[in-house]
Amino acid sequence: MKVCIFGAGAIGGYMAVMMKRGGVDVSLVARGPHLAAIKANGLKVVFKDKELSAAMPATNDPRELGHQDYVIVALKSHQAWESVDQLKPLLGPDTVVVTAQNGVPWWYFYGLDEKFANLRLKSVDPGNRQWNAIGPQRIIGATVYPATEITEPGVIKHIYGDQFGLGEPNRQPSARLTAFADALTAGGLRPRLYDDIRDDIWIKLWGNLCFNPLSALTHATLDIVATDPGTRAVAKAMMLEAQQIGQHFGAHFRVDVERRINGAAGVGAHRTSMLQDLDKRRPLEIDALLTSVQEMGHLANVKTPYIDTVLALVQQMGRSNGVYPTFPEEVRTPEAVTA
Repeated sequence: MKVCIFGAGAIGGYMAVMMKRGGVDVSLVARGPHLAAIKANGLKVVFKDKELSAAMPATNDPRELGHQDYVIVALKSHQAWESVDQLKPLLGPDTVVVTAQNGVPWWYFYGLDEKFANLRLKSVDPGNRQWNAIGPQRIIGATVYPATEITEPGVIKHIYGDQFGLGEPNRQPSARLTAFADALTAGGLRPRLYDDIRDDIWIKLWGNLCFNPLSALTHATLDIVATDPGTRAVAKAMMLEAQQIGQHFGAHFRVDVERRINGAAGVGAHRTSMLQDLDKRRPLEIDALLTSVQEMGHLANVKTPYIDTVLALVQQMGRSNGVYPTFPEEVRTPEAVTA
């Protein structure tokens, strides 16, 4: 099995080392000092009790790697949109693309019931670039639960977790899904297959859509956002609005809102990814986590006053700090269109 990790950052690099350990023919697309370190010394993952290293082909030019069996897109949503043309040389007739990203995916409405089928979300795929360049029929959806970080070029620290959710957008079992899950398992990772991966996407998004922007706005860690009476109430209100939207499009929420918030509080003094990005002046992942939910709310005719308010605040904060918008203004009209 030939697998290319398109975006060998903290999560992509972790997956690469583990899958290589399981016998997969892994290659990487990376850039900058991280790429140089991988080429020189291989890629290292540091756990609490051990280290794992692996050497594998790495490049910033996917044309050097050729067609793959699977491509794992481990970039943030706006980064994947920007670089989709670079991904094309990796795609053969039967190449499968696994989207290992947070937020609402660009292919969300592919394979849904007829009244929702093939709607496009401009907030995450302006101009349908990914839909047209990749094609939703290639997709295996994924949710990512491990926490990792790059501590220096070529070195990734594993913080916790080894589970990945997987599923076909058409909600059917498939040989390609089973083969990919088996490859993860062989490397020591824990895939969980879902009849509808959207259910798990919503469970993860449910927390990300409120805790990330609230932490970025307040500079508070996750435990404080989830336990302070004021921010907890705002988070709960946003989550209840989002739940109405998800359920309108057929999603099932396997836990209730209080349990989801309590689970986040139990993580402890964690700095959310959006807060970390803000501190480092990196572009903020606002559109995939929140603008997309607002857009789906418009489609579902669900009013979202709390989501609208927090979105307006975090967007303005991002503009003031030069880390938003992440898409060109001329393509950011937040409305959905049909095929």
